[in-house]
Amino acid sequence: MWAETPVIDTHIHLFDPGRPQGVPWPDKSNPVLYKAATPERLRGIAAPLGVTGAIEVECSPWVEDNQWVLDVAERAPFIVGMVGNLELGKPEFGKQLQRFRRSKLFLGIRYGNLWGRDLAAELGKPELVAGLKELAAAGLVLDTANPDGRLIGAVLRVTDRVPELRVVMDHLPRMEDGAWKAALGDLRELGKRRQVYAKYSGILRNVEGRVPAGLSFYRPRLDELWAIFGEDRLVYGSDWPNADLWGPYEAAFHVLRRYLEGKGAAAEKVWWRNSQAVYRWTRR
Repeated sequence: MWAETPVIDTHIHLFDPGRPQGVPWPDKSNPVLYKAATPERLRGIAAPLGVTGAIEVECSPWVEDNQWVLDVAERAPFIVGMVGNLELGKPEFGKQLQRFRRSKLFLGIRYGNLWGRDLAAELGKPELVAGLKELAAAGLVLDTANPDGRLIGAVLRVTDRVPELRVVMDHLPRMEDGAWKAALGDLRELGKRRQVYAKYSGILRNVEGRVPAGLSFYRPRLDELWAIFGEDRLVYGSDWPNADLWGPYEAAFHVLRRYLEGKGAAAEKVWWRNSQAVYRWTRR
């Protein structure tokens, strides 16, 4: 299964609307997304492009859906790990974290602008900071969710308070230009902190009803991220199947592949080595 140069997709979602309990997301009114997102379906799309494994990022606020994903992943060697969804600052957080981290596939949790949670607003709670310290002590990762200026500023404060915590920031290419420019100062400061990584995920953008296809439109943002985080702290993520709202899987993949052409060993770092360094996943 493993190619000479693997590609690990660090940001995919798994869900099945056909379960008896249904799913909290996506909504059945969305015909693009409201269908089973399974490892088999993903592999059929991504493996022909050279993708050899993926990390699931949990898209449900239901605690037991963490277990559902782990059970699905256990049967699918294509999935090398998952980032769970637990609520920091809750009394039950520690017990939940201990439960799920027993699985070697459980690599961390996602937190930020999702499911009514707001990292920027909640950082003043001692119990939330305690949860972040517990996450760091377990050797697990904090993935951010849906960046904006407030969340990027919050990540800066998180790394001040819990400097030993590894952080991975998602979907920065998708930020609107105004928000991006306003956050550049904080992003450049985060770029100096070696425990902070960023994903080349959410690459495609809708501009006045059109999604540009060529690299030239996306290159400036990809270049800025390269300048900020460098070749050692950037990882690839597709945001599948959510990214289908902007275009098919291969569209963003080909944009990034063209961007990485000519970068030699640095491309291999982005495609898989950096993800192993930050998430500490193991081959299956």
